[in-house]
Amino acid sequence: MQSCESSGDSADDPLSRGLRRRGQPRVVVIGAGLAGLAAAKALLEQGFTDVTVLEASSRIGGRVQSVKLGHATFELGATWIHGSHGNPIYHLAEANGLLEETTDGERSVGRISLYSKNGVACYLTNHGCRIPKDVVEEFSDLYNEVYNLTQEFFRHGKPVNAESQNSVGVFTREEVRNRIRDDPDDPEATKRLKLAMIQQYLKVESCESSSHSMDEVSLSAFGEWTEIPGAHHIIPSGFMRVVELLAEGIPAHIIQLGKPVRCVHWDQASSHPWGPEIEPRGEGSHNHDTGEGSQGGEEPQGEGQDEDEQWPVVVECEDCEVIPADHVIVTVSLGVLKTQHASFFRPGLPAEKVAAIHRLGIGTTDKIFLEFEEPFWGPECNSLQFVWEDEAESHTLTYPPELWYRKICGFDVLYPPERYGHVLSGWICGEEALVMEKCDDEAVAEICTEMLRQFTGNPNIPKPRRILRSAWGSNPYFRGSYSYTQVGSSGADVEKLAKPLPYTESSKTAQGSSSKQLPGHLLSSKCPEQSLEPNRGSIKPMQVLFSGEATHRKYYSTTHGALLSGQREAARLIEMYRDLFQQGT
Repeated sequence: MQSCESSGDSADDPLSRGLRRRGQPRVVVIGAGLAGLAAAKALLEQGFTDVTVLEASSRIGGRVQSVKLGHATFELGATWIHGSHGNPIYHLAEANGLLEETTDGERSVGRISLYSKNGVACYLTNHGCRIPKDVVEEFSDLYNEVYNLTQEFFRHGKPVNAESQNSVGVFTREEVRNRIRDDPDDPEATKRLKLAMIQQYLKVESCESSSHSMDEVSLSAFGEWTEIPGAHHIIPSGFMRVVELLAEGIPAHIIQLGKPVRCVHWDQASSHPWGPEIEPRGEGSHNHDTGEGSQGGEEPQGEGQDEDEQWPVVVECEDCEVIPADHVIVTVSLGVLKTQHASFFRPGLPAEKVAAIHRLGIGTTDKIFLEFEEPFWGPECNSLQFVWEDEAESHTLTYPPELWYRKICGFDVLYPPERYGHVLSGWICGEEALVMEKCDDEAVAEICTEMLRQFTGNPNIPKPRRILRSAWGSNPYFRGSYSYTQVGSSGADVEKLAKPLPYTESSKTAQGSSSKQLPGHLLSSKCPEQSLEPNRGSIKPMQVLFSGEATHRKYYSTTHGALLSGQREAARLIEMYRDLFQQGT
């Protein structure tokens, strides 16, 4: 973690120079998901008063999105609190009574999260037959044995052989297949069923990892992800309640909704690069707008900005407002960074950070909720899992667009029915999820109904009365659900992604820090190109910080990873300004 010891005696200290005039560092947080809200809340609690949160969408929460239909709340995004022992999300929910109505059945303890641990999973084939329970249990035990082997490569430094291609999917598929084929006791028909089940299990695993296919997940890095001990918990009133609890401690005027950011201009020169067309607003003015884009509330006007004040960072918004800052905490998703980093940062990001962004993976996992008048499944059934018998010898989890529905691994039964009604939750991931997102509700409902009829063998299943589904992949503010360590990446890439800018090592310079990277409407004709070169002797540290689930090495892909990453970046700034705040007390 970077830290900076400031000296109040140094006239050249870039940390304290502006603070002597303004009294407070200005921090802009980009994104009002769990990471952004956690960062803002932590800063405010430690005495920072000039904090602004910019949220591109019309709501807070990020990839937490609870939708209320009737008396029930459905989660389009985060659903489970994964683990309880030391999990800050769990402790926040538990302390505020959010788990009081969580039933015992909703405290699932398995590796794969379920809406209910009660009942059994019904494994059905595309020929309308249910796979015998003993066959399912035998296969499940075998698969879990091999899954445990995948953890050993990272945890015990076990070498990865060339045949596995360093891929969780390739290794798992071949290892399980070999064990099934070598079993002398199973008849050929049973072996065929078990071989077909491999692909179904890998589809579930892909949804859990939010990868297109487990073939793309790094075997050597897979075991670094750390599971918090304890059960998975559902919040009956909605995961958004956790978001709202975080936001309760943040004054309304601090969070600006509908405020997408176009570019973060960092490492600014000692000469002011901003042209006459758009000038950064002065102290206090950037939060004063109480129009539609704000949550409301008034912020007192601060002192005007000194004409000679130099800001190390300027945030350029899509609505052309520019907000100067001392520090910016970027919490946008890895999917957004992959598609927009080249235009989102000026100067461009350092080469090693760009490489980490490209190496790490993020995919789309979507849910499809189907509500029925009456259940057609038995009371003992907690899920319907789809096994395609013709995939027994398949080596891929990729389908042509017209067969996107084959990526649906199954439907879970929402529990308890007294709360949700008769609702199934389908899971789909990868490129096929993106195809699904392009279809209309009617088409998706029709295809899902036909699949349910085919796999249950019941041609009389009616169409659902209502459908609700997510679309994380095509949402321009997310471009995916959550991250994973892709083949070729490792936890070291997560660390590189999380590293604040500018780097302290002189050898780690950003790519292309020239005025040519600034938009023309922000350049002054009086400002020569060389004036944008930073004064390396007075660079302000930690101008741009990075948080979000993809930046947590052990807990990536989780809500607690997102929250902890926001607190981590806030802690960097709190430590940085500790002495200065103490001087003012």
